[in-house]
Amino acid sequence: MIQFLRIQNLALMTETSLDIDPGFTVVTGETGAGKSVLLGALSMLAGNRIEKTIIRQGETGCEVEAALYFPESEKINTFLEDNGLPPCEEDVLLLRRSISRAKMGKVFINGKLCTLSLLSMLGKHWIDFHGPGEPQKLFDWQNQLELLDSYAGSAMDMAIYQELFSEWKSLLRQKEEIQNKSQLSDDELAYYQSQMEQIDAVDIISEAAIEALESDYNVASQAAELVQLLQQVEDGLSGDDGIIAKLGRIVLNAGQVANIDKRTAELAVRLNQSVVELDDINAEYFQLRRKSDFNEIEIAAFQERMDKWLEVKRKFGPTVKQVMENRERLSLRIEMQADIEGTLTKLDNLIKRKEEDLLKAGAQLRAKREKAATNLAKETATLLSSLGFKKARFDVIVYAEDAFREHGNSRCEYVFSANPGQEPLPLAKIASSGEIARVMLALKTLLAKLDDTPVLVFDEVDANVGGEIGTVVGDRLAELSGNHQVFCVTHLPQVAAKGKQHFLVEKTATDDDTMVSIGPIHDEEAVRLKELARMLGSSRSKVAQTHARELLGVS
Repeated sequence: MIQFLRIQNLALMTETSLDIDPGFTVVTGETGAGKSVLLGALSMLAGNRIEKTIIRQGETGCEVEAALYFPESEKINTFLEDNGLPPCEEDVLLLRRSISRAKMGKVFINGKLCTLSLLSMLGKHWIDFHGPGEPQKLFDWQNQLELLDSYAGSAMDMAIYQELFSEWKSLLRQKEEIQNKSQLSDDELAYYQSQMEQIDAVDIISEAAIEALESDYNVASQAAELVQLLQQVEDGLSGDDGIIAKLGRIVLNAGQVANIDKRTAELAVRLNQSVVELDDINAEYFQLRRKSDFNEIEIAAFQERMDKWLEVKRKFGPTVKQVMENRERLSLRIEMQADIEGTLTKLDNLIKRKEEDLLKAGAQLRAKREKAATNLAKETATLLSSLGFKKARFDVIVYAEDAFREHGNSRCEYVFSANPGQEPLPLAKIASSGEIARVMLALKTLLAKLDDTPVLVFDEVDANVGGEIGTVVGDRLAELSGNHQVFCVTHLPQVAAKGKQHFLVEKTATDDDTMVSIGPIHDEEAVRLKELARMLGSSRSKVAQTHARELLGVS
């Protein structure tokens, strides 16, 4: 959640600092006042590409910084750790980004300079934008399918299918290569065989075997230092002046004390057990030192095998799996030399088995989509009813495809009818922008509840709706703020009145300059009522003022 935001020299704004609370935040202002400045600032922090024209005229650069609080920061800290960035302190993430007219821009995450691509990757973990162009995305079947899969929670099923699909495509490419290539020359055959021998020389049995090799190499390469340290531990334990000798003398004294005072007998036994335990520990350190005392021949052998593995990894892939896949390709190519038909038959069998696996995975994915489609259609229709479509029909049709594709062997289509007696049509054939906007809003409201992205930004998603429907839109967005921090740039007073926080954007102009300011008005009842009245038609109208009071629920 964003707690603090500072904007400097962005568009028409000079500088402002905002303290932001959790929940539902609305941003209003007259048309052209510069409400997009806040969106531009958030877009900068999300790592999006920004043109230098966003810099305020007459200034050399602009800057945005923010403090974000994550009560459960494990996911963010994992990302930071994986990318060599400082972790959050007290669950607070600090972001700062500057853009310069003449120099490269700078990005800082928790005080450390980093790349824009890292900021963009981090942005996907904490913010999601829903703009006025979103409804048009519903016309694309791929976006429709992505929304359905998100609702279905089928990420794992999709991952399984796509891995099988990738393996299947690889087999098809191998088959095509074999069919298109001529017989190998003697030199080519010798080269392929030498490549296989180079891989086999490393003796790659498994991932665990390579991990053991790397571990043994690390120990062997530092054997002298390790043996020295182990010897020092042994000397400290069992040397002439070691702990065991000293403790032995103490045990004798304790025994004499126990003979005099029987109450100390148990203490004497415990001291004696300590000596036994230390003897065992000393023996284990002794065995470790014996095993770690590598001679030069053994160290050279580890070095040689490690060098071979590093060379194989460099040439054939960074992982054992990729190295062995490349070895399999080499093996198939050599086998083809002797028996092209036999090789193709072998590949065909592999392809057939892979297609059987794909069919099962595709059927499981389709079943999940079909179940989700029924529920998504029902929930969307209920929401659409509250958004003014009392007898609308909304269906999600899932159907099988006749081929394997990356998205599965099924796809979907959303169909909608606003009025009874009309056959539902694909969304692309809906003429009314207001209808498609409300369909998108209903879907976004449902899917946002499932989204774990903490910050949601809605830019005029209430366009083309009004009246009582505006109140429902506001209620839906306010509901989302129970689990998210929600920002909404709006022209609807019904939505603006639902905000826990209300920021007003104003533009002032002089003969020489134009400036935009943004500030909170949620704690200033008179100012907020005036703004809502303006949105209703006129801040001077008594009717508008009365309506504004009704919207805020004040007397």
